[in-house]
Amino acid sequence: MGGTDTEPVLASKWDLPLALFSLIRVAFGDLPVWAKAIVFGLVGSVGVWAAISGLRGRRSPAR
Repeated sequence: MGGTDTEPVLASKWDLPLALFSLIRVAFGDLPVWAKAIVFGLVGSVGVWAAISGLRGRRSPAR
């Protein structure tokens, strides 16, 4: 087991979400609560806006 393995290693479906969660936790971990609230509020409002825009586009008649 000296690190000379050439066999492929398969990743689980949870590797990417776990890595993103860890990245966000480290990036925003030291911020004060008010700064976290502003950042998450902005991200949340963009998400809501994108969802509403997607629903509006879906309901419009096809040309």
